[in-house]
Amino acid sequence: MADAATPETLAHLLTEHADDVRSAWLEAAAHELHGRTSRGELEREQGEILDALLDGLRSGGVGLSDAAFDQLRGILADVSSARARLGFTPRETAIGVFALKEGLYRLAAATDADTDVTPLLRLVDQLGLFTFETFAAAREAIIAEQAEQLLELSTPVVKLWEGIVAVPLVGTLDSARTQVVMEKLLNTLVDTGSEHAIIDITGVPAVDTQVAQHLLKTVVAARLMGAECTISGIRPQIAQTIVALGIEFGDIRTRASLADALVDALRAGRDTRRTGLPA
Repeated sequence: MADAATPETLAHLLTEHADDVRSAWLEAAAHELHGRTSRGELEREQGEILDALLDGLRSGGVGLSDAAFDQLRGILADVSSARARLGFTPRETAIGVFALKEGLYRLAAATDADTDVTPLLRLVDQLGLFTFETFAAAREAIIAEQAEQLLELSTPVVKLWEGIVAVPLVGTLDSARTQVVMEKLLNTLVDTGSEHAIIDITGVPAVDTQVAQHLLKTVVAARLMGAECTISGIRPQIAQTIVALGIEFGDIRTRASLADALVDALRAGRDTRRTGLPA
């Protein structure tokens, strides 16, 4: 019957058979990840993981959550994040760790069952689970970052003329997107010193009460910055919907097209320069 092994005993055993463990681990991982990463990169990663694992065992670590394995958790988190950004699948990421079991099976055979390596196998399971969890967290962070970047790209603020900027909206307008529109519009008004802003909704498929509220908030925010706003792109279907819903835009200027709104803003700017009074 195999003797119960302490972490220090397991570390000594792993060190004695490190070459065999590394070889079996590398072969198993390279077979699964063929074409996805280089053999040299796998050797480097596995070397760092094994060294940190040995350091943790020598310090008396039993479970991955122990302080002795802080360095090991950090290495696994870095590997998982890198794999997530490179487009690896969760399985491809975790298999690089689970393949260590192949080396441990060879270790168990080499010791003729004198030492129970079950604690090491359980520890590898914890490593694999931690790798999967950190990979999932990294992937979610990447998706959120990409979604934010797409949101930024989908709400451009363009300068049409001296003192006139426009926000051409395309697609559904929700609370998150409205916030981005407000921030970008206000920042552009400050940066350009513009006095007129045109919010063009030609590309917005439908206007309901919620969308109207979002538009009104954006207009109010721009007005607080001293800019007069015009909403353009009011197509016949949208106009009918607005009337049917009883939506009131109050004294906010509306125009059928972006061209009409630009002409209106140019006239207002001309009148302002002529009289010296606000438009």
